[in-house]
Amino acid sequence: MARGDGYIVWYNRRWYEYTGTTPAEMEGWGWTKVHDHEVLDDVLAQWQRSIDEAASFEMVFPLRGADGVFRPFLTRASPVTDPSGEVVRWFGVNIEIGAQVRAEAQRDESRAEFEILTNAMPQMVWSTRPDGYHDFYNDKWYEFTGVPEGSTDGEAWNGMFHPDDQEHAWAAWRHSLATGDPYEIEYRLRDRHGDYRWVLGRALPVRDTESEIRRWIGTCTDIHEAKRTSEHNEVLSRELSHRIKNIFAIIAGLIGLSARSEPEAKGFARQLSDRIASLGRAHDFARPHSEQSRPIVGEVTLHGLLENLLAPYQNADGTRIRITGDDPSVDDRGATPLALLFHELATNAAKYGALSVPDGRVELQSTIETDRIVLTWQEVEGPLVTGQPDATGFGSQLVRMSVEQQMLGSIFQRWEPDGLIVKVKLPLESLSRSTTA
Repeated sequence: MARGDGYIVWYNRRWYEYTGTTPAEMEGWGWTKVHDHEVLDDVLAQWQRSIDEAASFEMVFPLRGADGVFRPFLTRASPVTDPSGEVVRWFGVNIEIGAQVRAEAQRDESRAEFEILTNAMPQMVWSTRPDGYHDFYNDKWYEFTGVPEGSTDGEAWNGMFHPDDQEHAWAAWRHSLATGDPYEIEYRLRDRHGDYRWVLGRALPVRDTESEIRRWIGTCTDIHEAKRTSEHNEVLSRELSHRIKNIFAIIAGLIGLSARSEPEAKGFARQLSDRIASLGRAHDFARPHSEQSRPIVGEVTLHGLLENLLAPYQNADGTRIRITGDDPSVDDRGATPLALLFHELATNAAKYGALSVPDGRVELQSTIETDRIVLTWQEVEGPLVTGQPDATGFGSQLVRMSVEQQMLGSIFQRWEPDGLIVKVKLPLESLSRSTTA
């Protein structure tokens, strides 16, 4: 406590414990002895101004402890006046705020490091509060968009998107805020020249130890050229696929024309044409596709490929050929040999096996065993089988070549009275590049 003129007359015990001083040393203006002399003049000037103006005093400055260490304190003092308005007393308090100062310094340091890091990145970087309020963009954002700093804070960012993308972007962002799911979306962002460029936007939540979201950190990556290149490649891919299919058709046509002049070759020509048609279906199914060009027959998986290849032999309710089990990915690596393999099996079954009679059917199962897949073709309720054929034709040789030479697998055949059973074991990596270790 101090008199109206600022002369201090009393400290509590905590003051003396901290400073290691006595009441006699501290009375009046003795408190200046425990102040940092580098800032003491500023403290005295502000304290005198408060006395002269009868105004509250508030200041942060260091005070020396009994151990000789200066620590930051927040000091506040308020005047008490008499009925005439004269100050008769000052009541003050000193609060040690070292932890707060250190925390603020660490926060400022972390923010400075964050800004340096984000400005060193090639992407536009942004950050929001837990509720999604945007309060930070790095320099790349302003360089790309050309907008004044701070003009896209809050929710103003959405106005930078192409009008056709704004509603979709809002919906995706609201979903992430509500669920905490990662945010990822492609949209067109207006650049400093007023043009719209394709951008990939991503954001992840930053959580505390209680799993509460403290912030969202996001990036915007310019993918305009990659997007255009992808669209161009898709056009080229469609054109190339169209030409390849035309080649298949031309080859099949040439075989048909040639067979007319060689009647004894008609059977062989028909089988060869069927095989080429099967390869054509496999090509159309397994070539790289966009969402627009993807076949409607199924995903690019083993079961989808088999359903497509065997569709000519299937009945209306889908029970004549039943495909079950694991369903790994298939691309152009495995599509061609698989097409040859199952075309031959289906053709033979339609001529001599289960698919040659009304009630016959085929059970086709696929099972993944570690790094390989086992395919089991089982014909059921077909014509009575009396044993293994005495001779094998070109089709059987083609099947074995597809499995053993092209796919580095193995094939086993067993002729049961009820029908043929074929078991094929293949490395998973022979089906698709995506399964390569």
